[in-house]
Amino acid sequence: MPYQFNFQAVLQHWPLLAHGAWVTLVLTFWATIAGFVVGTLCAVARTSGPVWLQRIAGAYVEVIRNTPLLIQAYFLIFGLASTGMRLPIMVGAVLALVVNVGAYTAEVMRAGIESIKAGQLEAAGCLGLTQRQIFMHVVLRPAMERVYPSLASLYVLLMLGSSVLSAVGVEELFGTSNRVQSATYRNFEVFIVLGAIYLGLTIVMRMTFWALGLVLFPRRRKLGTPL
Repeated sequence: MPYQFNFQAVLQHWPLLAHGAWVTLVLTFWATIAGFVVGTLCAVARTSGPVWLQRIAGAYVEVIRNTPLLIQAYFLIFGLASTGMRLPIMVGAVLALVVNVGAYTAEVMRAGIESIKAGQLEAAGCLGLTQRQIFMHVVLRPAMERVYPSLASLYVLLMLGSSVLSAVGVEELFGTSNRVQSATYRNFEVFIVLGAIYLGLTIVMRMTFWALGLVLFPRRRKLGTPL
């Protein structure tokens, strides 16, 4: 007997799925903002900080990039709780995402910073710019401009990877879909709908980053360089 699809049974739970999609976007938003800050600071520490700070930042990047996000989330949510440091589930989830994506952002930003030629720094110094002006306008902004497409892709992958947090009890999109499956017993349809929602979120995020890039880097827009 051929399989009979029944999407109506799944779509009637759209408020639950919409709530899960909203939680996913909220997690991604805060993790993107904080992860960029953490990653940029680590990149600066690794490229121009003292030796001891370079080693600490390097150790953080290597440890996080070589361990799964799920283990990091378990450690921050349940591991700290066993020591008496109990974090709200959403705070722990955001913190886990920040710690994870911050390490990857650090490597992307480090590549951008190291792509700035020494001659540009010397020229900026000859023009009388302060160290702060040189860092902000000659190093950081051009570095971010060069790696912006990579950062945008990284944060889209962060949104997709947040689905593993359902394993620690976070009610994001994938987590709420488990409740829909339990209520409808239509697993195949649930995963089709889930894939469509994730695809829609991905398109929205990519369009948002594209529009943001046009605002942040008008020079690329004028030159016709793709973002």
